Amino acid sequence: MSPPTRRATRELPTPAVLHILLVLADGERHGYGIRQEIERRTEGALRLGPGTLYEAIYRLTAQGWIEELEGGDRRRVYGITREGRRALKDELRRLEAIVVDARARRLLGGARVSRS
Repeated sequence: MSPPTRRATRELPTPAVLHILLVLADGERHGYGIRQEIERRTEGALRLGPGTLYEAIYRLTAQGWIEELEGGDRRRVYGITREGRRALKDELRRLEAIVVDARARRLLGGARVSRS
């Protein structure tokens, strides 16, 4: 008997990948601009070194979640793809479910939310 077939599972995004996708969801940027925006949004809590940033950009491009765009003058400019937006939404829903569960268990502050 053969094992049941399953939909291929995606690797869960790292914090760096999640933040890169969040930044690019607001518009295209070059690598250094992505790095600056992540630091601004996280108030310096997440600082990506060049190796971490460009390795993540390379992986995201290879996965088809972001793409290099034309017209970036001297810098490479990146934008999120449709598949990248889908992956971002999937991950945000997954994180939201975790937070809802944590609140329901009173592990976080906030109103108790009923699980459907």
